[in-house]
Amino acid sequence: MCRNIKPLFNFEPAVTEDEVRAASLQFVRKLTGFNKPSKTNEAAFLAAVDEITAVASQLLSSLETNAPPKNRIEEAAKAQARSAQRFSQ
Repeated sequence: MCRNIKPLFNFEPAVTEDEVRAASLQFVRKLTGFNKPSKTNEAAFLAAVDEITAVASQLLSSLETNAPPKNRIEEAAKAQARSAQRFSQ
């Protein structure tokens, strides 16, 4: 899985449409191997990003959990600490 795609479910504040679109863009880039598609492939590439964004938004809004929402700042700090530990060795 692409390292730039982060979990988006069950966070406070809730995920934004821009975050879902960014994750969808990363997913399409990973699938296609294109960072930026050619003019010929651009329409299909952007259509795929739009469709995946819609499906991902629908998925996130339909999921349910009993767990309390995670705090974005705390989770980012934990990830940064894990990264520092992993790359300091």
